Amino acid sequence: MNDPLVQVLVAVLPSVVVFLTAFYILKQFFNSRAAERAAERMAEVRKDDHKHTLPLRLQAYERLALFAERIAPGALLLRVHKGNMSARMFHAELVATIREEFEHNVTQQIYVSDKAWSKVRQAKEETIRLINLSYEQTGDTPSGTELSRRIFENVAKLSHTPSQECLVVIKEDVRRLF
Repeated sequence: MNDPLVQVLVAVLPSVVVFLTAFYILKQFFNSRAAERAAERMAEVRKDDHKHTLPLRLQAYERLALFAERIAPGALLLRVHKGNMSARMFHAELVATIREEFEHNVTQQIYVSDKAWSKVRQAKEETIRLINLSYEQTGDTPSGTELSRRIFENVAKLSHTPSQECLVVIKEDVRRLF
């Protein structure tokens, strides 16, 4: 036991073990702190992102609500009808107006839920279908006023207009944002 190598090992070995243990514990501590800081930074980034995207999302919902209101048969007929329009001209103008309004708002789909966007598309398609049906029932010889009357009659048969159903989904989505 008088061997100097054994004495050095007996003296140094506990110190090396303590050093390695302390090194491992400190490394774990600093790694966990770094992970916590990274998570905090990500939470801040998400919070900042939410601050910036929330107004965009709300604006998208507002625009789609306006779209639904603008293609509602009553508002649409009053806005588009001009005196002395034939049913054929009036029909073409109504469908073109709906399609233009839709195309003007098509980019809003990236900010709204799939369900809301699906309802917006459905409202557009069903409103056009309603106008086409009314036009077929009227024919192209009567006046635009006759087509308007037929559209109002067909809308009166519905429990909810496509625009109303669309607005319900949009309002539900906006409520979920808050």
